Amino acid sequence: MEAQSNRQMNQMSGECRPSFTPKQGQYLAFIDAYTRVHRRPPAEREMQRHFGVTPPSVHQMVLNLERAGLIRRQPGVPRSIEVLVPPEDLPVLQHMSSRSKPLCRGTSTTLADFERRGIPESVFQ
Repeated sequence: MEAQSNRQMNQMSGECRPSFTPKQGQYLAFIDAYTRVHRRPPAEREMQRHFGVTPPSVHQMVLNLERAGLIRRQPGVPRSIEVLVPPEDLPVLQHMSSRSKPLCRGTSTTLADFERRGIPESVFQ
């Protein structure tokens, strides 16, 4: 309900683009890219690994994104995060790894894997 109120206030104020912090933008970009590649949203554990943060930090970010009306989740349903920001309004996902190194610790997914699935390298710069 609160997230819906935030979206309505943004629409009423004439804002065309959603507003979020750079860090929130990176989480949104990661969720979007992960979902496109894996055809399912990431678990909080995958976000924790990617960003190198603690489980409470990821959970708090997810709650903040939801309160801000930037994502939607189904309570009690794992991997139900849906990004509500249009892809063209998301920032480019930043990464520290090279093309041949895994993008997420604990996985074998590389930049080349994303490109093979139709996500260009430019998304990650």
